[in-house]
Amino acid sequence: MSAGLRVAVTGATGLIGGRLLARLRADGAETTILTRNAARTRQRLSLTASERALDWQPTGEAAPADALSGRDAVVHLAGEPIAQRWSEDVKLELRESRVLGTQNLIAALRELPDDERPRTLISGSAVGYYGPHGEEPLDEDAPAGGDFLAGVCREWEREAARATELGMRVVHVRTGIVLDRHGGALAKMLPPFRLGVGGPVAGGRQFISWVHADDVVGLIAAALGDERWSGPVNATAPTPVSNRDFSRALGRALHRPALLPVPGVALRLLYGDMAEIVTTGVRAMPAKALVLGYEFAQPELDAALRDALA
Repeated sequence: MSAGLRVAVTGATGLIGGRLLARLRADGAETTILTRNAARTRQRLSLTASERALDWQPTGEAAPADALSGRDAVVHLAGEPIAQRWSEDVKLELRESRVLGTQNLIAALRELPDDERPRTLISGSAVGYYGPHGEEPLDEDAPAGGDFLAGVCREWEREAARATELGMRVVHVRTGIVLDRHGGALAKMLPPFRLGVGGPVAGGRQFISWVHADDVVGLIAAALGDERWSGPVNATAPTPVSNRDFSRALGRALHRPALLPVPGVALRLLYGDMAEIVTTGVRAMPAKALVLGYEFAQPELDAALRDALA
């Protein structure tokens, strides 16, 4: 990524956003953060002189033009966390935070003069785009699935892709299960595994497309600095594993047994419809990233888990 890049970021207080901000700082980028509470974000993230935070309510208004004008790129990561129990209200929030939020971002970009509009939009997405496919390896050309999360991802990407009509390069980062002990799916797995009562879910044959948080940031940084990156990109490690193998690896990393099977019905009682992500799985492969020469910092699960839990 080129030093001095001017980047607007949404979702900077999220699981990936904070790590991305640290990477942008290290690379000498000038960063503008769009957030629901700018004052709280300034304090929470200890922003430097080259970083600004501006208020934005993603589902209620167009993004502030001042945050976007003159930027080189926008990284759009805002959205309600997927790793929570899905009630009908939560499902509505999951969809609107992504679809309406992206619509309101594009509306602001559309109003900018051509010479002030960013040239690149990197927008979040998820491997949930594909829906359940069993053991079939999936690259970025695989079609969208038909379940709830696939529908959200499809609409999310459709709205982000409207930036191409404005002459912008658009990258959809389809993220897998992110390994970070501070949040996301891994954080929810840790308590039972630490107690020695974790194990494979719903038979354990379904695949988990995992990725270390540092590699999600690395992929975004690569996409910011290289115009060959466009369209969907699977942000997953090149070695997806079965749920059974993932459970064993997590047990090894925690020095705990991981033998107790978890029935799918128990997971559905705990997480509602979100359980489908875990009980069905997806085997996504980072074909585009590998072709473009990206070198994963954490390509192997055991080492990635040890690092994520350190």
